[in-house]
Order: sequence, then C-alpha cells, then structure tokens
Amino acid sequence: MDAALIAVAGTLLGVVFTHWFQGRATERTAALARSEQLRQERIATYSAFAGAVVDYRHSQNDRWFRAVEEPGSEEAEESRYASYRQRTAARQALFRVQLVCDDPETRRLAEKAFEETHCMHEAVGTADRARRSEQAKEALARFVAAAAPGVR
Repeated sequence: MDAALIAVAGTLLGVVFTHWFQGRATERTAALARSEQLRQERIATYSAFAGAVVDYRHSQNDRWFRAVEEPGSEEAEESRYASYRQRTAARQALFRVQLVCDDPETRRLAEKAFEETHCMHEAVGTADRARRSEQAKEALARFVAAAAPGVR
C-alpha cells in the first residue's frame, strides 16, 4: 500500500511540475513571438518613414527650384501642391513611428528629420537651399542610426 501511495504521489508531483514548466515555456514562446512581431513592425514603420522623408525632401527641392526659376508658373504651383502631398505622407509616417517607437530620443530624432525637411522651401538663395537640404539629410541619417539598434 505504501508503495502505491508513493507511486501516486510521485505521478501527481510529476504532472504538477510538467504543467508548471510547460506553462513557463508557453509564456516565453508567446513573449518571443510578440517581441519579434514588434521588431518586424518597427522595421516596416521606420523604413516607410525614411522613404517618405526622402520623397518629401526631393519634393521640397523641386518646389524651391521651380519657384526660383518661374515664380507663379503652373509648374511651380503643381510642385507646391506635390510637396503638400508628400508632407502629408511624411507626417502620416511620422505618426506611425510615434506609435511603435518606445524610445523618446528616437521619436525626437524622427520629429527633427521631419521638421528639417519641412523648412527647406523657406531657403533664401542656392547656398541656403543646399545647406538646408544637407541638414535634412543629416537629420534623417541620425534618426536611422538611432532606430537601427531597436530593430536588430
């Protein structure tokens, strides 16, 4: 009888420990899956933001050149409206970055990259436009450098 009780107790103890270890393994697997999904989301979001800012910077340069070459022309106006559309796309991408990024410094750098690009059309003269364009490019590079470790 004692041997039977010991066998039943051992079996029950084994079941309890197995259940506990499997529960922990399941929790670790779920946490890893959530972490990987967030990493993939960040890669997609940060890449989309960088692409939108590059497109916005390009449209801001085009807007500036067309406004200088032929102020008030149809091409200058179309370029201005195109830059508005690119600004909207870049701002939407910025909002997505703000939603998935948990690092305040990376969010600040994303906002700075957007703002530097936004101010490009206010340039006075070719040298100022080139300087502002370079500042926007550098601000985006700083964002990418700060975001990269978060997606590795």
